[in-house]
Amino acid sequence: MDGEEKLGILSPLIPPSEENMSSVGTMEVVAEMKKQMWLAGPLVCVNFLQFGMQVISIMFVGHLGELSLSSASLGTSFASVTGLSLLTGMGSALETLCGQAYGAKQYHMLGIHMQRAIFVLFIVCIPIAFIWANTGPILMSLGQDPDISKGAGHYARYMIPSVFAYGLLQCIIRFLQTQNIVFPMMIISAMTSLLHIPICWFLVFKTDLSNKGAALAISISYWINMLLLAIYVKFSPACKSTWTGFSREALHNILNFLKLSIPSALMVCIEFWSFEMMVLMAGLLPDPQLETSVLAIILNTCGLTFNISFGLSGTASTRVSNELGAGRPQAARVAVLSVLLMAIADGTILGLTMILLRNIWGSLFSNEEKVVTYVSKTIPLLAASIFLDGFQCALTGIVRGSGWQETGAFVNLGAYYLVGVPSAIVFAFVLHIGGKGLWMGIVCALLVQVLSLLIITMRTNWNIEAAKAKERVNDSKISVDSIEWEAEPLLPSV
Repeated sequence: MDGEEKLGILSPLIPPSEENMSSVGTMEVVAEMKKQMWLAGPLVCVNFLQFGMQVISIMFVGHLGELSLSSASLGTSFASVTGLSLLTGMGSALETLCGQAYGAKQYHMLGIHMQRAIFVLFIVCIPIAFIWANTGPILMSLGQDPDISKGAGHYARYMIPSVFAYGLLQCIIRFLQTQNIVFPMMIISAMTSLLHIPICWFLVFKTDLSNKGAALAISISYWINMLLLAIYVKFSPACKSTWTGFSREALHNILNFLKLSIPSALMVCIEFWSFEMMVLMAGLLPDPQLETSVLAIILNTCGLTFNISFGLSGTASTRVSNELGAGRPQAARVAVLSVLLMAIADGTILGLTMILLRNIWGSLFSNEEKVVTYVSKTIPLLAASIFLDGFQCALTGIVRGSGWQETGAFVNLGAYYLVGVPSAIVFAFVLHIGGKGLWMGIVCALLVQVLSLLIITMRTNWNIEAAKAKERVNDSKISVDSIEWEAEPLLPSV
């Protein structure tokens, strides 16, 4: 290795000299941002449409009465905490594996990685289904209202078929996303959402299922979405080189997948569970009805804005993983800089929008004047959390694209459970700030998370990360001939 090559080994995001700083040109960043916007737009739509199916079901159930709505809301929340968040996290390991394999032009490995993920997630779905089948007793043991718990139990049982479809869906979405195939996903998700409306209406109002029909509609719609995407993968020329059929090789190297998928799941679940803890703690405040109502509005607002930021997160992971897999550390650094700039713009626009709407936002959810007033006073904190959440979504996308899930899990654990939750308890119960104090704890957690991940990202040597990506791809590489010899068709020939 000569002297120039030795100097080239170190390429942190913020280089130490002015000469290196100029190595990332404005035109490079602008060109990269254009690529990322073409990815981010459809991914945001896919996230909104997926999230919208649950919202549509809840909206239909809301016309059946307060008990039905409360039961469906609690059942949906329980399902998200105990199952859907776990599957989302585990499936995101494919953003590292498939993304880097695609960048390295090991196209045949994408199908192998997806099959391996499907196998693991399908097994994980079995205990989740058992937990959902016992939702009612579990909630009652946690002190929830017996009638609401019973209704939530029935709702969750009818959602059991959806968990298997959701697990498969996460794998196929990541498989397509890492290939930059996003517009077909958006179109298929839109078709499914449109079908979901009449399916839900019929099962809720035209059968004896009542609110259970809404849960069954979610299951049917998820299966339709998954099957349409599977058909696309099978027959689309775009997936000809990445899907070569089923192979027994997918049953090998499962441990390597688990090394990424378990930390990936922890990254997601640690964050999701801390938000749910805020809801539980709000019920312990002096005016629990007001506090939980306001917190529910805040959480629903965060859910809406999160879908925009999460689209940016998927864009970050795809671009970074592709470039690292291709052995282009400079391009990966440009992708990181671009997505961070987009995250600043995203968070600023969303935060300012909420501040401008602070006096009317609460009235969209409630007619109670005290609720609307409380929401308007909490909006500045919400705006701060939205800005930070947009930034952390971009950073966690970089984490997944680079394969740093274990580091990300430790950062999230420290941010939310060593800083966020204790701070929320102090602000809400010791300093008596109430519900705003709980959300101040979330802001503290997000701030620590963002600063920690930002420091790690800024100090990253992208040449070394490209070498690690090459090693990861080579470790899992299987010859094309081996796959073709063992391959079986997705659909049997007639």
